[in-house]
Amino acid sequence: MSQLQVELVAADRKVWEGEASQVSARSIEGELGIMPGHTPLLGVLVEGDVTIHGEGGKRTVRIDGGFLSVDHDRVTILAESVDAAELAK
Repeated sequence: MSQLQVELVAADRKVWEGEASQVSARSIEGELGIMPGHTPLLGVLVEGDVTIHGEGGKRTVRIDGGFLSVDHDRVTILAESVDAAELAK
């Protein structure tokens, strides 16, 4: 099964990069669920949780808003600030 290549970037650093089977986030238009094969997308994210489902289980980070880009199974999330305490576990 194909995977998403995910990159999570804060204004001052790359927070996390890896593979995932699904990414969930809330945009200004509602909840987004991204899986492999998703059509290209550029979305504006609101403050809230971003959930990354990968081999190590489900990881959740909190962002203050930002942007999400999807293109050819590559997901890039850009945010001003990211609370990535969950990724350190």
